[in-house]
Amino acid sequence: MPYTKTVKSDSYFSRYQVKYRRRREGKTDYYARKRLVVQAKNKYNAPKYRLVVRFSNRFVTCQIVHAKIQGDFVVAHASSRELPRYGIKYGLSNWTAAYATGLLVARRALKKLGLDEKYAGEEEPSGELVHTEALGDDEPRPFKCYLDVGLKRTSTGSRVFGAMKGASDGGIFIPHNARRFPGYDTESKELDADLLRNYIYGGHVAEFMEALEEEDDERFKKHFSSYLADDVGSDDIEEMYEKAYEAIREDPDFHASEKNKDHWVAESKKFKQTRLTYQQRQESIKNKVARYEAEFQVKDEA
Repeated sequence: MPYTKTVKSDSYFSRYQVKYRRRREGKTDYYARKRLVVQAKNKYNAPKYRLVVRFSNRFVTCQIVHAKIQGDFVVAHASSRELPRYGIKYGLSNWTAAYATGLLVARRALKKLGLDEKYAGEEEPSGELVHTEALGDDEPRPFKCYLDVGLKRTSTGSRVFGAMKGASDGGIFIPHNARRFPGYDTESKELDADLLRNYIYGGHVAEFMEALEEEDDERFKKHFSSYLADDVGSDDIEEMYEKAYEAIREDPDFHASEKNKDHWVAESKKFKQTRLTYQQRQESIKNKVARYEAEFQVKDEA
């Protein structure tokens, strides 16, 4: 047969389906995933860990994951839902909350692996670019993982890098540079450590509070109503985050909710539709017919 060129027109692409379902649904970047998962052959089946950072409208979720043939296995998990236990009750999806969640998952993973005392990380973050270095030949090497951003855009100042900075300061070795942190100058190629530290301790939130209070007091009271309800002002934010970071380091363990199993069973039954018997369905039909006939009679009489 002669060679026939496939014309990739609109009709072709309307029928074309890629191999993987999650790629069709736009949920997974397999080009990036392959490079995050595939391990070098000379590593002899050693797991390749990655720091998975995901955002919803209200919360941040961080996990340390490694891939097997059966699927992904989670080593440690942390969510900004847990931050109120450490004193952070507001802004659970902002840059600073992402940093705190990254710090929490790092301390939790290192404690699980028995490395939390050997690799303490940056106990007083200064905003400088610091990598976790090995202690020596006789000591275990630092826990290493790679940042997995999913489908989120990696623009300068993105919150995913806040979570990465938190995990790095928590004692995990994550290969990275300073180019995407807030405060990095592309012309001088230098990092403004003071500006980055300002973000770590919520300084940008405090500045916004002050500016909004001066410009529009009504919008300020509405926007920061939860802060004002607890008498938290712009001067209290840095101290709040300092205490939270100390509390995370003291007790990074996960604590389950106080709600017991019976509570969740009762909640789930509220939305469960009970299957009707045959007699109940027939009775329901008779009631509907009777109701319709009554309505028609009323209309005829009118």
